[in-house]
Amino acid sequence: QVQLVESGGGLVQAGGSLRLSCAASGRTFSRHAVGWFRQAPGKEREFVAGIGWSGSNTFYADSVKGRFTISRDNAKNTVYLQMNSLKPEDTAVYYCAARGGPYYSSNYAGGYDYWGQGTQVTVSS
Repeated sequence: QVQLVESGGGLVQAGGSLRLSCAASGRTFSRHAVGWFRQAPGKEREFVAGIGWSGSNTFYADSVKGRFTISRDNAKNTVYLQMNSLKPEDTAVYYCAARGGPYYSSNYAGGYDYWGQGTQVTVSS
């Protein structure tokens, strides 16, 4: 079992930065790929970024590529999402998710076994 807790959300002006953290419990977290997803009001949950076991396999949604960076510190059981050059359209609840099995992550929400409770990110114009 893996439990995930997100933190780091908040209110920021457009062009600003935030760093989200996803802290995990469980000794096997280093063997879980992780994804960040987000959901804005009235919209479906969408993939943001993913990272594999070791941190070497990362990929991003086109909408955040070049602005967001996902990373992980397995010694701390934590995955990060550094968000720069934030835009109002980045406003959403951000969720991290983890899955056992393949070493690589996925952009398919249904492929994840564990989810955090979410953290709100609001970007003002």
